[in-house]
Amino acid sequence: MSLALLASGSGSNVQALLDAAAAGTLPQVALVLANVPCRALERAAQAGVPSQLLPQQDYHSREAFDAALAQSVRDAGADLVCLAGFLRLLTPTFLGAFPGRVLNIHPSLLPAFPGLHAQRQALAAGVRLAGCSVHFVDPGTDTGALIAQAAVPVLPGDDEQALSARILNAEHRLYPAAAGWVAQGHVWLEAGRALFAPHLTAAGALHSPAA
Repeated sequence: MSLALLASGSGSNVQALLDAAAAGTLPQVALVLANVPCRALERAAQAGVPSQLLPQQDYHSREAFDAALAQSVRDAGADLVCLAGFLRLLTPTFLGAFPGRVLNIHPSLLPAFPGLHAQRQALAAGVRLAGCSVHFVDPGTDTGALIAQAAVPVLPGDDEQALSARILNAEHRLYPAAAGWVAQGHVWLEAGRALFAPHLTAAGALHSPAA
């Protein structure tokens, strides 16, 4: 098995996944692909991993872009797709090509605060716990079946930047672990639900706390 990482930004989660692959705790990363020029592509180059820029404006529709995206992932030989700050909703054209094999990480304890600016939403709601969630991707906005979550405290005086940084640290630990479970066949998607190997639920691994 090998991974394709899709990104649109600085790529800190891309780096966490690349580091895990280099350490042998994740399968090989076959491709880092971005829809816009971004730091994530530089991280791939520094790690000696193939990368590709696929400009979304070159395609006449979302479906046409997603068809080209799926072909790039297939050509790289990747089996599992990890979205790492990829700022596009994927259509069934792409998701149907990799059923149950597309993951995403979101900076909230889903189903709370889906979509953009989740940390800002959390602060506005006055919650005491925020965090991050890894989930299977479906056509909705952060609505796919949950794989794992990590909670982080909202501290007095937190602003969006401080809370985002704390959540991001948790993401860097949670995402490689959760992707590894899927890659190893310990978590899988069936009829829209995430199913788990008994040792994961017994170990309480699905809701790992994070400082």
